[in-house]
Amino acid sequence: MTRYLSRSSIDDSASEGVRLLCFPYAGGGASAYGRWQRHLDAHGAGVRVLPVQLPGREGRIDEPRFTDLNSLINDMDAQLDEELERPHIFYGHSMGALIAYSLAWRRQQRGARLPLAVVLSAYRAPHLPAPQIAHPEASDEELIESLAALGGIPQVLLNHPDFLSALLPVARDDLLLCTGNAASVTSQPLRVPLHLFAGRRDRLVSVPEVVSWRRHAGRGCEVRTMPGGHFFVRAHEDTFLRELASLTRRYVVQAPVPVAA
Repeated sequence: MTRYLSRSSIDDSASEGVRLLCFPYAGGGASAYGRWQRHLDAHGAGVRVLPVQLPGREGRIDEPRFTDLNSLINDMDAQLDEELERPHIFYGHSMGALIAYSLAWRRQQRGARLPLAVVLSAYRAPHLPAPQIAHPEASDEELIESLAALGGIPQVLLNHPDFLSALLPVARDDLLLCTGNAASVTSQPLRVPLHLFAGRRDRLVSVPEVVSWRRHAGRGCEVRTMPGGHFFVRAHEDTFLRELASLTRRYVVQAPVPVAA
């Protein structure tokens, strides 16, 4: 069992079929994708959702967090290598988009099996400066205000000190992680299709900044805009998952069917 995927998520997924690995946004964990399987099934997506759990949060709370992107990608590449021999798609939102792209690029560089597609939302292309949610050394109040303004903290949780005290250290380390660049901006384009999602009212990452991923796409690129701001995946979850299901179905059809032993 890889540390990045729970035993239940692996055991529940069939050996055949396409897996959708979902990488979390800054401050988030695997639970952000906890409802996706049911919703994607309802839309006929045909994929098995595998939420990726980074160290230092939720079920891995006692493990040290990564603040260096290259170190994280090296560890993930080694830990997930066996699981990624099966047909799969990467999805990442915000910081998760940076991680998903960087892991795919690393695997391309060493000749490993690549995703059928990479789906990225709400993040700038790697040749642009990383979006600045807040300075890693910002005060607690400033960081909370910045995250809340983007929709990263539900309003109902703003008056829960225990939740905020657990969130802020994770968010700070993730902001440091986002300053890294595990893939050279002068590298060859990624040899898989890229599917991009942008929030029309995203105050952190504009639609043109998402579109700029095109220069890193070596097998075609599609851009879809969504209602809402930076966290449209939460505020307009059903609309987004309907769109996500429509594109994953293409790759379910294309994926090779394993031959029985």
